[in-house]
Amino acid sequence: MGNVIQISAIVIYLLLMVVLGIYYSKREVKTSEDFLVAGRRLPKFVLMGTLLATWVGSGTVVGSASFIYQYGPLASLLIGINVPLGIIVLYFIADKARNLKKYTVPEMLEIRYGSLVRLIAAIFIILAYVGIVSYQFIGGGYVLNITTGLPVEIGTIITVILVIFLSTSGGLFSVAYTDFVSSLLIVFGFLLGLPFLLFTVGGFNSFTLNLPDHAQTWTGGLTVPQMLGYFLPTLLLILGDQNMYQRFSAAKDAETAKKSTIGFFFGDIAIKVLTVIFATSAIILFPNINPDTAILQVAVNGVPISIGAIILSATVAFVITTGNSYLLSAAGNIVYDIYARYGRKEIPEKKLLGFNRITVVILGVFAYVLGSFFPSVLAIQMYSYSMYGAAITPSILASFLWKRATGAGALSSIIIGGTATMFWELVLNKPLGWNSVLFSLPLSIIALIIVSLVTKDKRINFGNHTIKQSKNTNKSINN
Repeated sequence: MGNVIQISAIVIYLLLMVVLGIYYSKREVKTSEDFLVAGRRLPKFVLMGTLLATWVGSGTVVGSASFIYQYGPLASLLIGINVPLGIIVLYFIADKARNLKKYTVPEMLEIRYGSLVRLIAAIFIILAYVGIVSYQFIGGGYVLNITTGLPVEIGTIITVILVIFLSTSGGLFSVAYTDFVSSLLIVFGFLLGLPFLLFTVGGFNSFTLNLPDHAQTWTGGLTVPQMLGYFLPTLLLILGDQNMYQRFSAAKDAETAKKSTIGFFFGDIAIKVLTVIFATSAIILFPNINPDTAILQVAVNGVPISIGAIILSATVAFVITTGNSYLLSAAGNIVYDIYARYGRKEIPEKKLLGFNRITVVILGVFAYVLGSFFPSVLAIQMYSYSMYGAAITPSILASFLWKRATGAGALSSIIIGGTATMFWELVLNKPLGWNSVLFSLPLSIIALIIVSLVTKDKRINFGNHTIKQSKNTNKSINN
């Protein structure tokens, strides 16, 4: 009976998402701007919800839960301060990003650094985001496996189909409004389930009595370099995440973009604390499960059926809408930073919108294939975050915060940071068990600083495609 209720709740919620996707596709999505940045008219509370839900996908309910299950709550809380710190920085950048009115981060980088930097940045963002999409697919597969008994592979394929369909239909409009509902739903489900879960495990005191010794330390048995290897990638992604900047750009005005980070800040803290409690309870209740499924097992077997159904529905929604967000974002890089930017002629709006949708399908299939090469969601998560954080984030922050940064410096930083990440992960196979960010980030920052200091050119342009830079343009990205 419980299984039927859970399955029914998930199916109903998925159908609601499909209906919303079709509704916004027919009613709101008329241009590529509607598709990618919701016509730049999202209100404050919807923007808060979509920021939160974009961030809290498989990376939290599967990846972070896996970390908590393996290394304990204290280590997770210590590492978990990275996102609130990043959101504080975004508070001071959000209105500036909205005023730029760009579709992608490489577009923003071009203003300061030139068209070649835009092209190279777009390539590395695509590589990182396809990895992030791939673990959303796997997270969806886990949920459907636990609730329905379907093999993880079949559940993953179903998730792929749903994500691609919703991405190609309603664009950011459907994502943003379903995100808002999902954010409320997951917090509501966690809060309802909390007293039942604490009663089942024997209260907070049981954490100190029943957790393994390593799970009661602030490091979880990890070395300092290993802790940094988990701390830095997430911090770097939140600081430079193209999805964050696209949502700021989708706000109805600059003030709305800035204030939305406040709700994002408190919402992230609330979900993080609740996730720690739920995943820590899983250590006690289910000591021999796949760490990736910790939250899901609690939702199915650790709380009342109706509450578990709410949590599972919100989890599925988060996985799907986060997958939508990153898929849409990566497609935007191909469409705007490569196809439209270097096309020989003006592209009609209808054709541009159609190419957006075709690109989403191609990238979705590629992400599904990529997921088979990594052993766990946490492994893909750290690789993708490190790729983005080392290659892209230093140049983004420098464009807003450091006037001496040059096009040559940014280009060197992006190439060195991205290739160093791939070399450490794929060629050296993570020596010492350290995440690649410990190797690639210092190289990226050093390259940015040194090359910028020894070069005087502000921009690097590619081929015949140049944009004259006015003093006002350069000023707008630094003020």
